This record gives sequence, C-alpha cells and structure tokens, in this order.
Amino acid sequence: MTVTRYCRFLHEGRSQYGRVEGSEVAVLNGAPWAGGKETGLRRSLSVVTLLVPSEASKVVCIGQNYRKHAEEMGKAVPPEPLIFMKPSTSLNGPGAPIRIPKASEEVHHEAELGLVIGEKLKKVDEATAARAIWGLTCFNDVTARDIQRREVQHTRAKSYDTFSCAGPWAVTGLSPADLHILCRVNGQVRQDSRTSDMIFSPARLVSFISHIMTLLPGDLISTGTPSGVGKLAAGDTVEVEIEGIGTLVNPVEMDS
Repeated sequence: MTVTRYCRFLHEGRSQYGRVEGSEVAVLNGAPWAGGKETGLRRSLSVVTLLVPSEASKVVCIGQNYRKHAEEMGKAVPPEPLIFMKPSTSLNGPGAPIRIPKASEEVHHEAELGLVIGEKLKKVDEATAARAIWGLTCFNDVTARDIQRREVQHTRAKSYDTFSCAGPWAVTGLSPADLHILCRVNGQVRQDSRTSDMIFSPARLVSFISHIMTLLPGDLISTGTPSGVGKLAAGDTVEVEIEGIGTLVNPVEMDS
C-alpha cells in the first residue's frame, strides 16, 4: 500500500485539509477520512501554517503501554489498557510553542504514536478497530510530572493548553506494528524505541476504548510512551520522530 501524507493547515485565515506532495499541498474540500476531494488548488508548504492533523472532539491516551516505561515509573505492567483523556483545548500544532505553566517545575516530554480515527466506533472488535484507524501521526503527551506524582488523577497534569502536540501530518498506508520512535531535545536523543514493544496493540486499544466511549471521526488516540521521558525547560526544542511519518518539532517557553 502506498504511504500518503495528509495535513490540516491555515492559509489566509482559513483552516483546510490537504494532501502533501513534495513541497506542496493539494487542497481538499473536506476531511480526507470523510471523502474530501482535491479542489485543484495547490499551496506551497512554505506559505501555510501546519495545524494538528485533525479536528479531534477528544484525545484519549494510554498509560504504561511500553514495558520499560512502566519499569522507569516504578509501576507494574497493567493487565488491561490504562486510559485517560486530554481536552481538545490542549491540542498544539507543529512549530507551536509548548508553554510551561507556572504551577509546575517538572514538565516532561512523552513521544508517542498517535492514531487518527476515521469512522464512528462503538463496541467494536479488534478487526473492525484496525480498519477504522485511518492514519498515524506523531504525538507528544506533555506532562507536568510533579503534579502527576502528587495527585491520584492525571487530569490536571496532562490537560494544560499546548500539552497535546500532534503532527506534522497524518499518514495512511503505514502499519503501526513496528515503527522506530525517537524523541530528541536540543538534538540529543532522549527516547529511542519501537512500537513493537507496546504491551497492547493499536487495534486492541481502539477496540477497548470503543467499549467505554463512542469514538468519532477525527478523534486522536495516543498509544503510550517508551522509556526515557525527561524534563523540558524554556528555550528547549523537542522533536518526536517516527519512522515513515516524519518529525514533529515544538519549541518550549514559559507561559506568560
């Protein structure tokens, strides 16, 4: 199957979807998973602002889905997926700054594989879930670790504005089973793993979540982070690179 890149972008004040071809974007008249067609218009990537690849109604995330990460957090391998949610207001596009809140002194990066859901799902089996994973993207599940440690719930630590970075685009035609995933901070490798080290597969995760809540087209599922999570500071640049997808780059600054 051919790997195809799709993006969501801002041009002249208007948000649109497009298919990425080299240094250009072929503009679509709607979301690609909803059957959006090419309009004949093309834009240079140099004149558009890339946005989060989908207008997700929600972001569902998975905790402790890599064995080594569970070990570094001092936690047992979970018997079933551990889920939490991040609000759509935390979404942050490629190139946009991650803002460190004044309430936290230890904000961490978490490089993850993101799944873009392509159809409405409710209580589906794994085969159906696998078919409904429309595309893959890079995701950075930014976390206020000090807040997470002192609270039972993940909500505050995970939900600050700019704490859900996704992009630079979503790709179709790529298997999520065994992809190289990297995180670099200021060019230094912090996380280096493969998606084959996941405890629960993407299809298993999507099926599991669909038995709890209805998933809608465009929703994002973040599949957990490998070991090597670490602190970010104002002035840093963090990159999440996934084989076959691309590199998501975000600068870091203090929240004003």
